[in-house]
Amino acid sequence: MGVDLGELVERKEISFEDLNDKEIAVDAMNTLYQFLSIIRQRDGTPLKDSKGNITSHLSGLYYRNINLLEHNIRPVYVFDGEAPELKEKETSKRRKKREEAREEWKKLKDEGKISEAYSKATQSSKLTSDMVKESKELLDAMGIPYVQAPSEGEAQAAYMASNGDVYAVGSQDWDCLLFGADRMVKNLTTRKTRKTSGGGRKEISTELIELEDVLEQLEVSHDKLVWMGVLIGTDFNPKGVHGIGPKTALKLVKEYDSFDELMEDDKVEWESENDPYEIKKFFNEPPVIEADYDKGEMDREKIKEILVERHEFSEDRIDSGLSDLEEALNSRQSGLNSFM
Repeated sequence: MGVDLGELVERKEISFEDLNDKEIAVDAMNTLYQFLSIIRQRDGTPLKDSKGNITSHLSGLYYRNINLLEHNIRPVYVFDGEAPELKEKETSKRRKKREEAREEWKKLKDEGKISEAYSKATQSSKLTSDMVKESKELLDAMGIPYVQAPSEGEAQAAYMASNGDVYAVGSQDWDCLLFGADRMVKNLTTRKTRKTSGGGRKEISTELIELEDVLEQLEVSHDKLVWMGVLIGTDFNPKGVHGIGPKTALKLVKEYDSFDELMEDDKVEWESENDPYEIKKFFNEPPVIEADYDKGEMDREKIKEILVERHEFSEDRIDSGLSDLEEALNSRQSGLNSFM
């Protein structure tokens, strides 16, 4: 979700090698929803254990993080804290949409319309507090640090990036630029190919977007980028202003020197229940903390307890992953020691 600047901004395709030895603040909730959405069986059914517990998010966390660490990319996951009031109504709407999508998925699956069912299934993902708790538990066991944000995880990750604590924010959501992240990396934890509507597969590249380049390309200040987000639509007003897309929003923000004047334009017919000034203020002054975290140690037995004993993952596959994880962590430590 969030503002979409994709059609206005040039993205730089990069490889994992370009992120070697870089620490990335990963938007945890965004990533977990991504895993729940795409790690599914052919008919859209998520991965489950024999008790019916969904395990797609754990599979994603385990295997995708091993892949990152093998490329010497150091993730720090940032979890949402208390949801801001601005998001409460939108959260309720999203919950209702997920429930509707879940019902449609079941109906299409029963009718044997597998392709359509899969599409609806990806829209029905639900992340519970137990899933979040267990995700943190697995990250701890893997020796991967995480930060608990006071409010929006994306705002906290952006603060860490703008503060120089990490190299970039790993997210699919452009809103992190509105929060002031110097850099964002898209498609860091996604599959490298994606199904198309025609039944084929499309290559997905990892992309680097730098805030300075975005502002230069659009010829606006960061404050006006936030104005654009308010007009186009953010997590706090997803529909934006009716009839205003990215190009029109860019034209409008360039015409005015103040947000007051912009909001008085005849084209800006505000319909969201949230106040545009409160949205703008939240992007400019979100609740954040000085992040304090340390790289942990891998706990082989704890990983196996969570994945194999608790959720019936294949022990052979988990053992194979553990060997890769241990090698990646040892390799990184050896690299650090060579500079000491």
